[in-house]
Amino acid sequence: MAEIKDPENTIIMETTKGRVVISLFPDLAPGHVARIKELSREGAYDGVVFHRVIEDFMAQTGDVQFGKQGGDSFNPARAGMGGSSKPDLKAEFSATSHVRGTCSMARSQNPNSANSQFFICFTDAPWLNKQYSVWGQVIEGMEVIDQIKRGEPVRDPDSIVSMKVAADA
Repeated sequence: MAEIKDPENTIIMETTKGRVVISLFPDLAPGHVARIKELSREGAYDGVVFHRVIEDFMAQTGDVQFGKQGGDSFNPARAGMGGSSKPDLKAEFSATSHVRGTCSMARSQNPNSANSQFFICFTDAPWLNKQYSVWGQVIEGMEVIDQIKRGEPVRDPDSIVSMKVAADA
């Protein structure tokens, strides 16, 4: 088990495949980390599916509008098209590389359009560097992420069972 050094800046994500621990980077992307923590504390990510999972690339989740199983607006056909009711975030691009286990915000072509969706890299993805806001790194459970069902869209997708700030767990 990974040692949790800073519980206020660590996420514990229980998925349908197992537990994943993510170390947050508040110095790198303070706005994005604040949003991830805010949505986690609201329970917004609980039940959200991994809607886009590409072999040798990444697993994407976080559509709290259309991707939340049991939610009022849940629509598997639209999962990946929504966000949260909160305003979009200003880009916080950095020189931090997208490597295996990197957690980064998804967005549209507009650099300032990240909202709630995020992805976790299966492998190094240098073409994403300085174009997406990196907010964390998986420190335990990449073997769990490796087991997430693939697809674009995913049929009968895996999901986040619960996502909490470690300080609250």
